[in-house]
Amino acid sequence: MKKLFSVATGVILSASLLLTACGGTTEKSSSKEASAGPSKTIKVANYFAEDHPQNVALREKFKKIVEEESKGSLKVQIFPNSTLGAEKEFYDGVRNGTIEMGIPGLIMQADIPKMGVPEWPFLFKDYEHVKKVLNGEIGKELTADLEKQHGVKPLAWSANGFRMFSSNKPIKSMDDFDGLRLRMPNIPNYIALGKLLGTNVSPLPISEVFTALEQKVVDGQDNPIATLRASGWYEVQSDILESKHMFSPNIYIINSKFYNSLTKEQQKIIEDAAKESADYEFELMEKSYEDDKKFLEKNNVKFTTPSAEFVKEMEKAAEPLYKEIYKENDWAEDLVKRIKDEQ
Repeated sequence: MKKLFSVATGVILSASLLLTACGGTTEKSSSKEASAGPSKTIKVANYFAEDHPQNVALREKFKKIVEEESKGSLKVQIFPNSTLGAEKEFYDGVRNGTIEMGIPGLIMQADIPKMGVPEWPFLFKDYEHVKKVLNGEIGKELTADLEKQHGVKPLAWSANGFRMFSSNKPIKSMDDFDGLRLRMPNIPNYIALGKLLGTNVSPLPISEVFTALEQKVVDGQDNPIATLRASGWYEVQSDILESKHMFSPNIYIINSKFYNSLTKEQQKIIEDAAKESADYEFELMEKSYEDDKKFLEKNNVKFTTPSAEFVKEMEKAAEPLYKEIYKENDWAEDLVKRIKDEQ
């Protein structure tokens, strides 16, 4: 009888230890969900120079946060300066899954018109206005169809900045636009604005801008001055008009299939890291303006601040573009009003 009791006790103890061990393993596994399985690499493509705020933010925030918080289950590789192709190429790469993430501009607006709204001319007052709109309900509305139509999930809005015209001569009035050979992105609204101002527009990818300016294929271009500095275009341009004629955002996107292959914890890590990185990039862009301006002035670039009258003339020149937009999109006029009301 004692022998049977002893055996039974041993079985119970063994079962108890086994259950305890199993319970401990389950808890441990759950707490380390982010690091379960083999590590995955996230390639992040963009067209900015390595020292541009976009890539500074990616290195100092996104990469660091993702790799640390995922405990090594996620690795981040940053590909700046169109290393994985110009904007269309790397955007298509994210869409088809050969590239996990990208930070394009609004190249998708050809298929998804609302994605082009932030780049409509003379729409935003300042950075605070931009952030209030893009990080709020309107920003969500603009991206609502992106995943359904293109298979990429929006993660966060970031800033390219307020665009300005650089050229090889001063632009002080509407007359100075006349016949100016201007490089602009191959996006209909950009091209239309350039023509309405009186320029001869040459659509080129950003990777070809320096050579086009250097060889005088074009006389000027439009971009935020952070891009002018980081890309070295000040070497082949003499003047900048502080037109602030358009705000250009960028957007962190991730391939939907890749995103859905991740654990819930990994997804949250990426989402939180993208938001923190994008917020930091906004901050860097806003703070860098005066520093960038001083740098460019030291490198013999002259700045022209347009008069209030000149600004009104540029805005008036852009009115036919808005009339065409309103004619083509029944939602556009109301959306513009709501954006302006956020000031």
